[in-house]
Amino acid sequence: MSEQGVAGPYGQVGCHVANGWTVVRADDEIDIAFAPLVRAEVGRRLAEGHRHFVLDLCDTPFIDSMGLGMIVAVTKLIRTHHGSLRIACPDRRLLHVFALGGLGAVYSFHDSVDKAVAQPPGAEGLAGWPYARD
Repeated sequence: MSEQGVAGPYGQVGCHVANGWTVVRADDEIDIAFAPLVRAEVGRRLAEGHRHFVLDLCDTPFIDSMGLGMIVAVTKLIRTHHGSLRIACPDRRLLHVFALGGLGAVYSFHDSVDKAVAQPPGAEGLAGWPYARD
């Protein structure tokens, strides 16, 4: 599936499918202006029947508390559809923001999109979320 998505004022939210995962790519700062675009894209894809997501933050330079809140909200939406979520993020600064927000242990983080989609979606889902992952 080719890259699709919506454009924001400075970046865009792209989307494609790889190995059964719907990869949502955010290449702008995830803040009060951009977070709603990411949430809208995930909501649109859920409405189309997609359930298993990778949030690609590999080109995201910054995330604030609004961005973290959006990710929690998106996780809840995905969970109600019995789906799953992985996050591709190699940036230690962004990972530190997740840790400071108490979210570092409750998400499945991967160094790249390729690693996140290497295995097709399984039964792990988000049933146990927000408890710490093993």
